[in-house]
Amino acid sequence: MENTRSIFPPKTSTLSVLSIPVLVAALGYFVDIYDLLLFSIIRVKSLKGLGLTDALLDSEGKFIISVQMYGLLIGGIIWGIMGDKKGRLSVLFGSIILYSLANIANGFVQNVTQYGICRFVAGIGLAGELGAGITLVCELISKEKRGIATSIVAGVGLTGAVVAFFIAKQFDWRVCYYIGGGLGLLLLILRISVFESGMYKSIQNTNVERGNFFMLFRKGRFKKYLLAILIGLPTWYVIGVLITFSKEFGEHFGINGAVDPGKAVMLAYVAIAIGDLLIGFVSNALKSRKKALYIFYVLTVISIVLYFMQHNGSVSTMYAICMFMGFGTGFWALFVTMAAEHFGTNLRATVATTVPNMVRGSLPLIIILFNYLKPAYGYINAGAYTGIVVMAVSIIAVLLTEETFGKNLDYIEE
Repeated sequence: MENTRSIFPPKTSTLSVLSIPVLVAALGYFVDIYDLLLFSIIRVKSLKGLGLTDALLDSEGKFIISVQMYGLLIGGIIWGIMGDKKGRLSVLFGSIILYSLANIANGFVQNVTQYGICRFVAGIGLAGELGAGITLVCELISKEKRGIATSIVAGVGLTGAVVAFFIAKQFDWRVCYYIGGGLGLLLLILRISVFESGMYKSIQNTNVERGNFFMLFRKGRFKKYLLAILIGLPTWYVIGVLITFSKEFGEHFGINGAVDPGKAVMLAYVAIAIGDLLIGFVSNALKSRKKALYIFYVLTVISIVLYFMQHNGSVSTMYAICMFMGFGTGFWALFVTMAAEHFGTNLRATVATTVPNMVRGSLPLIIILFNYLKPAYGYINAGAYTGIVVMAVSIIAVLLTEETFGKNLDYIEE
């Protein structure tokens, strides 16, 4: 293997896909998604609660979600490096404490500036959860079952968006943030029962260089790293643009009735959770990560085309298409698993944590492209053209990336 070497004999894990580490990682991601998507669900209600007019809901909403994504981008690098230097469990504990406290603070904000600061700090905290959990699961579960195990983590975790929606319907938006912070702190108790990865412990007390982010830019690794990021772009184009701003798109489509973006997010995440559970089994059946990804990409493209054909449509049709788009983009667990499988134990947490957050952090760039195209092409066409660019880039990335199904992960990067 190029620029890698094995430092310990292959080990076969006997852990079940429903073992404690998998379930705790799944619950951690559940709380992560609850907090991550909460702003998209309560955007309109919370900004109106701060006294903003309807005219400012779009611009200020994009500002806050962009700031949150910048926090995820920075946090992904910080927690990824810590995951390889200090261990996977250190990230699982540290990140959840930070985003829990930030979300509790979010309930006290009085203006957009404070709102943005709290979402930025929460974003930093939220950045560590999925990558550390996926890395731990990949290293604890056998290579034959790791795809299914990571799909369970994502499938259970993504239902956090559904719970966030129903909580938002029952409570004031400030209380929703308090609940998110409280759930995170409760999760710390469960974390005590989780043990560290044997692969990581094998190199922990050696002189192997760990968590050096700049190693990703040497010896041909950058291409693999960049491709791993680009594969995930469609997810946040769909969620961050088409679904989060489904209310505004609905108005431009001439849909009869008001679209509730919170409900659109909730329905999409129900479908994403189903897709993420299913894709692990599809990948196992096909003995390929890439073939499973191609299938879900095709579904994503079809659903996006249907989204932009909604002129004078109905609210119920919009919700149905949002669910379809959600199912099509239900490859989050698979693409993060692929990223983890591409790199050795001394860089795996850095990659698995930074890659999904680089994708999340790309949302502001996608929004910039969307806004740049709007004056010349209009709201609807700008959204469509943005989607064409995103899908083209991601499809090329999948074509160029390596297959990782069944790969042995017992090696390090030199």
